[in-house]
Amino acid sequence: MSQIKPLGNRVLLKRVEEDEQVKGGIIIPDSAKEKPQEAEVVALGNGKKADDGTAHEFSVAVGDRVLTSKYGGTEVKLNDVDYILVDEDDILGIIA
Repeated sequence: MSQIKPLGNRVLLKRVEEDEQVKGGIIIPDSAKEKPQEAEVVALGNGKKADDGTAHEFSVAVGDRVLTSKYGGTEVKLNDVDYILVDEDDILGIIA
């Protein structure tokens, strides 16, 4: 099975799809909402190197639920699963 291993300060996310139903039975998909997207951290790169050669420690960990910009990152598809590759700086927050 193929895998995606992020490089540098990048994080591989799997978007959490949530359809929202309103009164009257109308379903509003995530693509129509203007809010940050929820995703799960799947893999981390090897970190950004500081000027002294030390690796930057990630603020997120595999399995964390995070918020990211709706249009941020690069979308990739592997084994019929949609993923997003983002820089760690593009993650807005961790859902506690």
